Amino acid sequence: MADLDDLSAPPGIEIRPLETVDEVFAASDVLAEVWGGDCSGMPAGLLRALAHSGNYAVGLYDAGRIIGASVAFFAAPAERSMHSHVTGVLAEYRGHRLGRLLKQHQRQWAFARDVGHITWTFDPLIARNAHFNLVVLGARVTEYLPNQYGPMDDVINRGDESDRLMVSWALAAPAATTDPGDVVATVAVPPDIETMRQESPDEAMLWRRRVREQFAAHAASGLVVGGFDDARGYLFVPA
Repeated sequence: MADLDDLSAPPGIEIRPLETVDEVFAASDVLAEVWGGDCSGMPAGLLRALAHSGNYAVGLYDAGRIIGASVAFFAAPAERSMHSHVTGVLAEYRGHRLGRLLKQHQRQWAFARDVGHITWTFDPLIARNAHFNLVVLGARVTEYLPNQYGPMDDVINRGDESDRLMVSWALAAPAATTDPGDVVATVAVPPDIETMRQESPDEAMLWRRRVREQFAAHAASGLVVGGFDDARGYLFVPA
């Protein structure tokens, strides 16, 4: 968490609300580009409605050019939570800690509105996302969702099933940590499922089914995800 608190924007980089129709359409276009040309992920009309009704909708800019965006919406009032639906940065800007910068901004925005938790989903087979969500941010896995969104037609997900992990990020709590002595089971994931989907789709589907079955078996045994290790994968501990 301190890593996020101490993060500053690189020169020329800024995050600002999507306030005009032109900004909304530009954000929708850049998210479509991130997901391989799929314009259905965050249609401009829906994005405009979410932004105009007071939800979290921001663009990430480099010297005035939009290079990423993030959108979240509020949950039920009593939950003091919001759900982060989509966050994306153009490929040439990845690896520069801009995803962390967006999460820092989202966290500060949520705090200012008395939101205590942010939830989102991610593909359990993408190891770098598991590391970022569970190790860097310290979010906790709350649910495994088989084929959550049904068939998806973007380049990243096409031909696969849309299993997702739901995570919850307690914004004021210390990052979740795992005592090595508590780990009783692990679930491995491939280092680069996205390349595997393109080059060996049958092997990628075997990984999908294997991970889904192992998660279900560990949940039935009363285990929960306690963390993630780059070498071993998901770390399961007693609930």
